[in-house]
Amino acid sequence: MLKIRFKLCGRKKQPFYRIVVMDVRTKRDGKVLEELGFYNPMNKTLHINRERTISRLNHGAQPTEVVKNLLRKTPGF
Repeated sequence: MLKIRFKLCGRKKQPFYRIVVMDVRTKRDGKVLEELGFYNPMNKTLHINRERTISRLNHGAQPTEVVKNLLRKTPGF
């Protein structure tokens, strides 16, 4: 099963997350199937490729709870 979830990037005390599509069994920083966007919690910057995300959701990818909450706050989802 595929999940839409965060991949941690950035440095110590400066987190930066990429929103990616991964298999459920891979590690958090493991192999990515597709990158859909990014989220920077330091300055609340969020960028998501809307078309690709909707396509992945229609093909059965399940978002994690945190990503689902971000998608709800994003206009157009």
